[in-house]
Amino acid sequence: MTQPRVLMVIAPDQFRDEELFVPRTAFLEAGWSVDTVSTQAGAALGMLGATEVVQKTLSDVSNTSGLNTYQAVVVVGGMGSIGFLWENQQLHQLLKQLASQKAVISAICLSGVVLAKAGLLSGRKATVWEAPESLEAYRQSGVTYTAESVTVDDSASGTVITANGPDAAAEFARAIELAVKNQFAQKSVC
Repeated sequence: MTQPRVLMVIAPDQFRDEELFVPRTAFLEAGWSVDTVSTQAGAALGMLGATEVVQKTLSDVSNTSGLNTYQAVVVVGGMGSIGFLWENQQLHQLLKQLASQKAVISAICLSGVVLAKAGLLSGRKATVWEAPESLEAYRQSGVTYTAESVTVDDSASGTVITANGPDAAAEFARAIELAVKNQFAQKSVC
């Protein structure tokens, strides 16, 4: 069986460090392939001071036939998510395409709003970093807010996983790993 491939999306400034590094480390330790992209190439700066060198942009992965090789996408949170990711139409389209391919769609912290604004959370359960703006975005998008640290919503339209912040990063990674493994098991039976 081919090892899973994960796309991680970060803001070019003010991404939340542990929300990138904790899940990515777990995926890499499991032998998975991980690509980290942003809205621009170059050095991205984390809220806690980490630097991530980004080789590929959203445009690079959106404009390739390789998008269908990802089994999961993770939208990393942090304050930069608000300005760079929440309203990013290219990211919304990429997420919709991956959802249509039954990839596991996930977001942590403030980036749950990206999924809501992309129309992927309507009528679904999800959690998010609790702030007036994020809760209002959920309300406007018809999301059932759970206030859990991690929420997994499995439905006929696919699996969506959300987490409420950096303290949930390890649990979030485990939920994604389990969902992707279940997805692989189902595909091998069909």
